[in-house]
Amino acid sequence: MVWRASWRPIGSSSVDSHARYTSPGPIVRTREDSTQATRRQRRVVVAAAVVMQVGLGSAYAWSTLRIPLSERFGWSIPEVNLTFSVMILSAGLTAFLGGLWMERAGPRNVGLAGGLLYGAGILAAGLFGDRLFALYLGYGLVAGAGLGLAYIVPVATLVGWFGRRRGLVTGVAVGAFALGGLVASPLLARLVDALGVLEAMTALGAVALVVVAGAAVFLSSPPAASGVGPGAAREVDHDLGAALGTWQWYLLWAVFFVNVVAGMGFVSEAVPMAQQIAGASRTSAAAVVGSIFVADALGRFGLPLLSDRVGRPAVLTGILLLQATAFFALPAGTSPALFGILGALVLLAYGGASGTMPALTADLFGARHLGSIYGLMLTAWGVGGVVGPLLIATVRESTGSYTGALYAVSALMLASAALPLLVRPPRAHSISSPTAP
Repeated sequence: MVWRASWRPIGSSSVDSHARYTSPGPIVRTREDSTQATRRQRRVVVAAAVVMQVGLGSAYAWSTLRIPLSERFGWSIPEVNLTFSVMILSAGLTAFLGGLWMERAGPRNVGLAGGLLYGAGILAAGLFGDRLFALYLGYGLVAGAGLGLAYIVPVATLVGWFGRRRGLVTGVAVGAFALGGLVASPLLARLVDALGVLEAMTALGAVALVVVAGAAVFLSSPPAASGVGPGAAREVDHDLGAALGTWQWYLLWAVFFVNVVAGMGFVSEAVPMAQQIAGASRTSAAAVVGSIFVADALGRFGLPLLSDRVGRPAVLTGILLLQATAFFALPAGTSPALFGILGALVLLAYGGASGTMPALTADLFGARHLGSIYGLMLTAWGVGGVVGPLLIATVRESTGSYTGALYAVSALMLASAALPLLVRPPRAHSISSPTAP
């Protein structure tokens, strides 16, 4: 509190020769001032989260690098694609650690550490990536660890700031991630042609480090009693142990896993797939793949928003059916335009699930411990990110065609389509106390 003191004479009586000390009372912030400050801070957090996710989304430009790496060093498709699988596996495992750490250290510290690791790992791979082990270590393990630490931060932070309309806010967070792939794919293809594959990787790492770590500095947790955080309304409040004691958590993990097998399998081979199936050149294939990331961004934003209205299980079932149809039809996408349309459907569905899953997790288990609960669920992202790319690359290497792998993924999506409809709210573990509105 700040006190203002003033001396004033009182009247003209015998006390005129004395001065009486008075104080007008404490100067305090009004509730309106506090609300305006909270709104300003919330806008800063949203902007920082979006920029951070755009930088991290450059991970989805990987398929632009696959053929140049194979051609330059003579490595096989599975050998090169193992880099991307290691990255996603590392990201899935460290996301859980990031969620736990964020509950103790706050989003800024975790996001900053993640951005530094992500950028430095890609940068090191560009400098020393002429050896396959260095590529696995730098681009795969180190950059993947940074990706996992940083990815969970904007998602969990925004859910904390926006207690309502979770589908909308998680859609914004993960939609920006897809936007990063949209921007990075064509730019990286041009850099590869102009500079070389390792030099392009070095440039990507330097830019990603500055963008992600720089944006993380502006992240913050919501005020405990502002009415915008997890306690803004009464809701279930499971901690990690309680969530793991429910069958719902494992069902969500399985749904997430099959979606990642499809999405990451396609993303890892999208550019080579467009070249073989649609007959596109490397530059035009990269442009097609870059453009269909618009669908990924739209899915990540639009389908979670739709789930706010029609229910998240129904949206997830629709997503899996759409994946099944698109993968079944992909071998017939023999022109760049048709391949682009089918690929856009794949990424629309994949992005929609990526945005809907954290919102559904918060619905079932509460937002307070979302960082650790959803962070552990992201191990499905890591495992699926290994299985999907390796499945498609291995079938392509052994048969010379993508057709068998695409049909197998289609069958998996169809068999899993009913799983989201089984989701029911778990028995309440505890109820958070409502805070001031």
